[in-house]
Amino acid sequence: MTALQSVTDGMVWIPGGTFRMGSDVHYREEAPAHDVVVSGFWIDLAPTTNRQFARFVAETGYVTVSEQVPDPRDYPGALPEMLVAASLVFTPTEGPVRLDDWSQWWAWTPGADWRHPTGPGSGIEELLDHPVVHVAWADVEAYAGWAGKELPTEAEWEYAAWGGNSGLEFAWGRELEPEGRHMANVWQGEFPHGNTAEDGFVRTSPVGHYPANGFGLHDMIGNVWEWTADWYADRHLLFPKRACCAPVDPRGAMLEASYDPAAPSVPIPRKVLKGGSHLCAPSYCRRYRPAARHAQSIDSGMSHVGFRCVVHAPGPEERAQ
Repeated sequence: MTALQSVTDGMVWIPGGTFRMGSDVHYREEAPAHDVVVSGFWIDLAPTTNRQFARFVAETGYVTVSEQVPDPRDYPGALPEMLVAASLVFTPTEGPVRLDDWSQWWAWTPGADWRHPTGPGSGIEELLDHPVVHVAWADVEAYAGWAGKELPTEAEWEYAAWGGNSGLEFAWGRELEPEGRHMANVWQGEFPHGNTAEDGFVRTSPVGHYPANGFGLHDMIGNVWEWTADWYADRHLLFPKRACCAPVDPRGAMLEASYDPAAPSVPIPRKVLKGGSHLCAPSYCRRYRPAARHAQSIDSGMSHVGFRCVVHAPGPEERAQ
C-alpha cells in the first residue's frame, strides 16, 4: 500500500463537478443560491469517531481546548467561575420555552470534553463508533495534520453532501422522512423539551447507521454539525465570474468578516459549520439540509459539533496511471 493509499483508506473519491450551492428559500445566511465548480477530492466516509480521535490522542498526547483552562486575557470581563475547563452541553428544558434564547438549553459544563460528552460521570466506552464532539477548531486542525489531511471548504462539503442531488429539498429527495423512513439523526417532537426519539437516538448515533447518500457517504446530514475550513459570513459571497463560468473551488469570507457583531468585546473569529445535528427539528432548526450553514467560534466545541476530513490528491483513475 502506498502512502497515499494509506491516508485515503476509509475515504471516498468525489469526482469534480458543478452544483447549485446555497438556497434562496430557507434561512437568510444560505442565500444567494449560485453555481459553483468543485475539483475532485477525497473525503472521509463518515464523521471522525471517538475511536479514531482516541488513537490520535494516545499517539500524540494532545490535550483538547475544552480540557484546558481558558486564558483570562482572551475573555475580558468573564466571571472567574466561567474560566474553567468546560464545554457547552445540550440540556433539555422541562417544558416549552421561548426559542429565541439558546442559553435555556445550553449549559456551560465544567468537566465536559470529548471523553465526557455530557459532563463528569459520562464516558465514551459505549460511544466509540459515535462522532467525537466537544472539538474546537484547533483540535480538528491538529487531528487533520496528524492524519495527513485537511478540513473541507464549505463548497466541497456541500457538494459532497448533496450526493449528486443538488437542487432537491433534502440530500435524499423532497421529503424529510420519505414513507416514514428516518434518513438522518434529527430531533422528533417539540424542541427543546419533547424529543420522542422515534429514530432511536436522543443524542449522537453510531456513524453509518443511516443510509449513505448518492456518493456513498454517511451522516452528512444530522448526527453532528461538521467544521469546514471557511471563515463565516452571514450571506454567501458572490464571486466574479470568468466570462460565462461559475467560480471554481471558492473559499469563504476573510477572517476579519467572521467576527460576531453581537459580541464586539470578544473578537473571536468564526468558521462555517455544515450538516445540522441531532438537535435540528421541524419545530426549531430546520438545518438538516446540505445548503444549511451555521457560524461557530473557533475557540469552542459543543456536544453536537464534530468533523470529517478531506485529502486533495489524485483520484483512483489518475492514481492508476
